[in-house]
Amino acid sequence: MGYPVGRAAELAGVTVRTLHHYDEIGLLTPGGRSAAGYRRYDDADLERLQRILLYRELGFTLEEIAVILDDPDTDPRAHLRRQHGLLLDRIARLRQMVAGVEFLMEAHKVGVNLTPEEKFEAFGDFDPDAYAAEAQERWGDTDAYAQSARRTSGYSKDDWVRIRAESEDLNARWVAALDAGEPAEGRVAMDLAEEHRLQITKFYYDCSYEIHTGLAEMYLADERFTANYENQRAGLARFVHDAILANAVARA
Repeated sequence: MGYPVGRAAELAGVTVRTLHHYDEIGLLTPGGRSAAGYRRYDDADLERLQRILLYRELGFTLEEIAVILDDPDTDPRAHLRRQHGLLLDRIARLRQMVAGVEFLMEAHKVGVNLTPEEKFEAFGDFDPDAYAAEAQERWGDTDAYAQSARRTSGYSKDDWVRIRAESEDLNARWVAALDAGEPAEGRVAMDLAEEHRLQITKFYYDCSYEIHTGLAEMYLADERFTANYENQRAGLARFVHDAILANAVARA
């Protein structure tokens, strides 16, 4: 009889909406239907889904995955070798990048002297002074740090309150997209990722797609930032990470 869509999604660790999306674009069409017309996934479907998720984890687009899986003249090993080389290049770049530039968004407050009451109103329970020294030690010699320092030095309490409000609004829409089952590589999630990148550029420093993907990697590598997202919604850190990477690939 196969597996219903909910069970197939649970086994694969994806959302039902993701499976619906894969079916709609022809990437993974279930092999059967129930008497009522509902999708049923057999073992071959799950095996194909496993391969899709593997290629996706390696950074392939859904279009590239479709070609690899469906074109008999395509050599999957050639694609894997190419992706392996790209991943090695990316790792080398990430090692040189300031992966933790995100601290500048939340921790760097050069030249702004707020009273304790104003600080609480602007940042809540988060104390930027607790991270300012770490941010300067780790990234003080970067262009992004210098640019952020120049911009934030003139921010008032009202500026920080407005920045916090815009950040919280964006986070709420991240959560809503995840709750709605939007795929990380879908248009809704990628548009949120682009808004996130532009928000960083607007308030702090020029955030290129390369820097943005570096930040995304940090959301999973640094438990402090992972917790920041996971405390809002379980699975949000991975969702934001995947959406940022998908957006960078699509716009590149």
